[in-house]
Amino acid sequence: MRVLCDVHISYRLVNRLRELGVDATHVNRILDGSETTDSAISAFVDKNDMLLITKDGDFRDSHFLRGTPARMVRLILGNLSNTEVIAIVEASWSSIAACCSATSCYIELSREGMVLGARSQPPG
Repeated sequence: MRVLCDVHISYRLVNRLRELGVDATHVNRILDGSETTDSAISAFVDKNDMLLITKDGDFRDSHFLRGTPARMVRLILGNLSNTEVIAIVEASWSSIAACCSATSCYIELSREGMVLGARSQPPG
């Protein structure tokens, strides 16, 4: 499983995912780092068969309107410590990992729990 963590995702989460055997990378390590556009991130994730973990609502809109990125997790956890965010992601990891086997998948993680969504058909 390959994961790309967006710019506002902690390196601690990237490192924890690696400890769990996930091929995780931070966006600052690819393309133009923190200056990489959302469309370039989406294209990179899709081209490399990755799951995007982000806090950015623009990716949600792009996922549902244009189908890219195809697989993503959006964290809407508010102001939590990195330790708390990591614990929530770990507790949901089996569902997140299942997302990686789907062609298209959208997951939102919030303090209230997890919401799964998927686009029913390609755009256009």
